[in-house]
Amino acid sequence: MLNPHSVMADVLAEHNELIPVLNRFGLRIGVSDKTVGDLCEEFQLNPDFILTVLNVYLDESYSPDASLPLFDAESIADYFRHTVENYIHDLVPNIEVHLNALIATSGADNKELGMLRMLFLKFKERMTDHLQKHTEYTDDFPDDLLHDLKSILIKHLSVEHNQNLSYAVIYSLHSFEKDLAAHNRLRDRVLRPKLSELDLSGIKQLQDTISNEHDSQKEDPDRQLTNRETEILKLIVRGYLNKEIADELNISHNTVLTHRKNIIAKTGIKTVSGLTFYCIRNGLISM
Repeated sequence: MLNPHSVMADVLAEHNELIPVLNRFGLRIGVSDKTVGDLCEEFQLNPDFILTVLNVYLDESYSPDASLPLFDAESIADYFRHTVENYIHDLVPNIEVHLNALIATSGADNKELGMLRMLFLKFKERMTDHLQKHTEYTDDFPDDLLHDLKSILIKHLSVEHNQNLSYAVIYSLHSFEKDLAAHNRLRDRVLRPKLSELDLSGIKQLQDTISNEHDSQKEDPDRQLTNRETEILKLIVRGYLNKEIADELNISHNTVLTHRKNIIAKTGIKTVSGLTFYCIRNGLISM
């Protein structure tokens, strides 16, 4: 657990992923040998709030209940606003930079990477739209396409592509995925409890502040889809609903659900867009 006496340089050396988190507080690298307490005093920040955010980020099991009374709801609202700006202007564009570099080294007319870019642009559009309009605190961020992009790169991309650049894309996706998971923990363990202290007008004011200022399964990569699963997959990407698939193939609704779970487990892909890429990549359907 981090405390006011933790040396920030040591913390960042071990946990590089905290650098963008500190940026959201106005802190930059070049922290010398200063402690968390030193930096908070220098920049007039609440050390209890900073430590709460950092510890929730680093430890999935950390419960900040004891520290919640030590800072106000406006602090977490302001942090959320800066996080949204960081996602829109830094983390999402960072993924795109690495993906564009990978595409450039493979030829702009590479159909496989072209489809992957289309999938990324769908993710970017959905994520940006969600971030710009997000004024409630009940929904997770739409990261299913993010998961699929990483899964496709790891499991289904042709081996001839530049491995170093592929890793750079995967790492940037993974970093963003971890940040989103930590952000959701902060929402559940810090923001919601602080909101419960406010009346309706106070909650509305915080929502305006944020908006106006701006299941894990073990997978075997060698498992192949069965003929039936392939049939169902083709119908899924054609837009068939589960009941329509059951009627088309004369099987039960529960059987369709079982096959869909198996398809997700074998491909590692959850979205229709991602499954469409998988089908085209493997010659199951044509563009």
